[in-house]
Amino acid sequence: MSEPTLFLVFIAALITALATGLGALPLLAMRKVSKRTLALGNGLAAGLMLAATFQLVVEGFEFSAPRTLIGLLLGLGGIWLAKRYFDSRDGVSIGDASGADALKILLIMGVMTVHSAAEGVGVGVAYGGGRELGDFITIAIALHNVPEGLAIALVMVPRGASVGKAAWWSILSSAPQPLLAVPAFLFVLAFAPFLPIGLGLAAGAMLWMIFSELLPEASEAVDHSTLGVVVTLAFTLMMALILVLG
Repeated sequence: MSEPTLFLVFIAALITALATGLGALPLLAMRKVSKRTLALGNGLAAGLMLAATFQLVVEGFEFSAPRTLIGLLLGLGGIWLAKRYFDSRDGVSIGDASGADALKILLIMGVMTVHSAAEGVGVGVAYGGGRELGDFITIAIALHNVPEGLAIALVMVPRGASVGKAAWWSILSSAPQPLLAVPAFLFVLAFAPFLPIGLGLAAGAMLWMIFSELLPEASEAVDHSTLGVVVTLAFTLMMALILVLG
């Protein structure tokens, strides 16, 4: 197997970013969005994100548990400050959404962008360890980016965005992957120490989003028992995918 090149690393990370957009495709079947459908979508997104958060922390601990914990706190602080900033501004809008809906979309986009930045560094660092490891990590990230794109679409589409726009924003949230993979590959020794911090930062922001935004809103239209089933099933399916990927 040939040695990885800069072009290969960029294309591999670009593929992982494009895979995120595939997550919006199942929502093509969605025609009418009731409050219950929106709530169930929030619960499904929360379960998928919870599993992704768990995996981020596990991966971070393999590099450095203390730096991962620091990242968790930075992620929590960053997303909380972002929420306060947007709350103080009037007329927040994105696409066809405005107000609280637009704020929720902006927050999940921010969370997923931070997440994808950590994954981009992960691709570059993996290729720094050789072509075989890099190819495996690329495939694994691309496959589990699909349900992460679904999580974004589940928040955007019920709030007025088209499936096409949701797919585009999902891909855009993963733009840091090809942008960061190449420098991480070139300077693997410099980037590697920051990887657990980035993983923890994304996990901390995701946890806040799950428990502060998605689940409280979902609980307004669906009973807690049903919501618990949806979240647990989504978490289990995402963890099963991670298990299959190795």
